[in-house]
Amino acid sequence: MNGTIPTIVQYQGSKRKLAPQILQYMPKHIKRLVEPFSGMAAISVAVAYENRADRYYINDLNEPLVKMLEEAINNPQQLIEEYSRIWNEQFDFSDDHVKHFYIVRERFNAGERTPANILYLIARCVKGAVRYGIDGKFNQSPDKRRHGTNPKNLEKNVYAISSLLKGKTEFSALDYKKVFELVEPGDLVYMDPPYQGVTNVRDNRYFSGVPFDEFADALQILNDKGIDYIVSYDGECGGKEYGEDLPESLGCKKVMLNAGLSSQALLLGKKSTTFEALYISKELIPFFRPMPEQMTMFRGEAI
Repeated sequence: MNGTIPTIVQYQGSKRKLAPQILQYMPKHIKRLVEPFSGMAAISVAVAYENRADRYYINDLNEPLVKMLEEAINNPQQLIEEYSRIWNEQFDFSDDHVKHFYIVRERFNAGERTPANILYLIARCVKGAVRYGIDGKFNQSPDKRRHGTNPKNLEKNVYAISSLLKGKTEFSALDYKKVFELVEPGDLVYMDPPYQGVTNVRDNRYFSGVPFDEFADALQILNDKGIDYIVSYDGECGGKEYGEDLPESLGCKKVMLNAGLSSQALLLGKKSTTFEALYISKELIPFFRPMPEQMTMFRGEAI
């Protein structure tokens, strides 16, 4: 993968940096790529960047986020103009520009869940880490050290993403199981669900959790329908494993992707590498070979 994959803004949990590793386990040509837990749709963008899929389906239960992506892809100029207006407003608060963030957050939580408002909140909040309260309201704090993504930088990336996905992409904000009902053979479903450590439905990082057993049962439905899928799910850091493996009855292969040094460990003065687990559905397995350094990271026999 040559060049830089565009992204609208920093978003915690994005698979943008891992995309080159993930894509090596995907077919060279895909009829339709489906993301039921899209987040910022980093994998759809990466696949489109390599021109691998004919069509794309972006879904996330976070409806304002999906609406923002839809606007970025289908009507980039309007999103850029509205974001620029909101971003520039903060400089009217010369004595306390942080106050502006809370004003926009209040507007958003009061019902003005516009694409530009959610984009500004993501761009301006701490580490691009979206957080919601029990009541579903955005409750993350602003990063006081910066002003968020400059509209000029954002404009370049929004237009780049629009050029890749416009006219090829459908959008929804459904429960992932509803999306599973809509997929068909020929689709490739890429999933990055909430990890097992954060599956409680009241966790403030997600609108809704995804219980492990429920998710495993849903994957079996995909198997029964003959749908190919790839799942990013948990992993390990510093020799400590997080989460339970998906059931062997699903027939998936598990490979550990090197996600680099853990930022949390570095804060504690340690150097621990994070590995994220990737599960590959059984019908995809015969077509791929792991990179040499990954051979020992597969569960079960070497491919």
